[in-house]
Amino acid sequence: MDSRSSGLADLIGGITAELDERLAGADADLARHYPGARPGRQPVHTVYVPADRFHASLVQEHADAALAAVAEHEPVLLDLLGGDRGLLDRVRAKLAAEPVEDLRIDLEDGYGTRPDDEEDRDVVRAAGELRTALDDGTAPPGTGIRFKSLEAPTRRRGVRTLTLFLERLARGRGLPTGFVVTLPKVTAVEQVEALVHAAERLEAALGLGDRALAFEIQVETPQSILGPDGTALVARMVHASDGRCTGLHYGTYDYSAYCGVAAAQQSLEHPVADHAKAVMQAAAAGTGVRLSDGSTNVLPVGGADEVRAAWANHLRLVRRSLERGYYQGWDLHPAQLPTRFAATFGFYRDGWTAAAQRLHTYVGRRESGVLDEPATARALADFLLRGLDCGALTAAEVDEATGLDTRALATLAHRAGGEAG
Repeated sequence: MDSRSSGLADLIGGITAELDERLAGADADLARHYPGARPGRQPVHTVYVPADRFHASLVQEHADAALAAVAEHEPVLLDLLGGDRGLLDRVRAKLAAEPVEDLRIDLEDGYGTRPDDEEDRDVVRAAGELRTALDDGTAPPGTGIRFKSLEAPTRRRGVRTLTLFLERLARGRGLPTGFVVTLPKVTAVEQVEALVHAAERLEAALGLGDRALAFEIQVETPQSILGPDGTALVARMVHASDGRCTGLHYGTYDYSAYCGVAAAQQSLEHPVADHAKAVMQAAAAGTGVRLSDGSTNVLPVGGADEVRAAWANHLRLVRRSLERGYYQGWDLHPAQLPTRFAATFGFYRDGWTAAAQRLHTYVGRRESGVLDEPATARALADFLLRGLDCGALTAAEVDEATGLDTRALATLAHRAGGEAG
């Protein structure tokens, strides 16, 4: 190496060392605040059921009701699916095998305000029923409760409900894998910090284990999106959770009402909803916090015309959410399950062949008419993994089309540990 080259090498090394020192704090903050995708599978939905209606056999009850709705209105659903009998068969199989991926026992709006002794009884009974379902192997992969908010008027009741439920559920057993609690109507970062404090106290007092209690933040107030200082408080809420926040869930009707949207126009696709969800999406990106869209209260009940209209609406809304990067949503009724899975499976079935081909081309460094970059390859792998996770795709067909097994896909998708869900 000549003297000039040696001098340049020394210059480069010196500048790099100086920048490493200057940016060490920023590097550490980036790694801490933006660890990347959360490991494992994200459910395609969360099913909400009021606590007084929950029982250990609820998942099977939902399966039976959903399959009965399909049987009763099969021509309607098949027509809405464009005559795709194969897709309908996949939906039926999913309803029989895993009708609910994630469940919330609701002790907030869906349950209402009741005398303390009545809510106490329902809390303890529901926790016992959930423990029975867990022991029997009939509980869904994800479970949890929504308790009343930490706003002053409901704070004591919310804390009491949370404590009683956890004590009964865990009682010498600990919390089950996939259990989370949902914090509703969040209006201040301090409420998230308060829940972290409460979680620490409950873990110690009930013997739950360090950091056993995770929670979701329900975004259903404008204050959680835009604070009085003009900043996006939802981003600060994520980082105030001490790593306990697993998801941000959009609250369709409360948020719309707070924004002054008339009841008839309140919807997942209203502009105020799209704005809130875009802010949530940016706030959660890279943090490992997942996103969930909200619900539609248009239920597929009644005669064939009413069922058709509700199913068509649900199919459209679920597909719309998926296309916008919201891979999870809420279901409120068993008859919404067929269209949840039909829309979700259709989304992945429609796109998987092109995604697999593009990924195959990228990995093999082959020439094509699309110049994909590493970030796009990551998105393609994530798309295929999500299709595999929910059962829309099979490992055999994806492996054959891409030449990649699920572990290789997980590595490309930057899933922690290189594991599929």
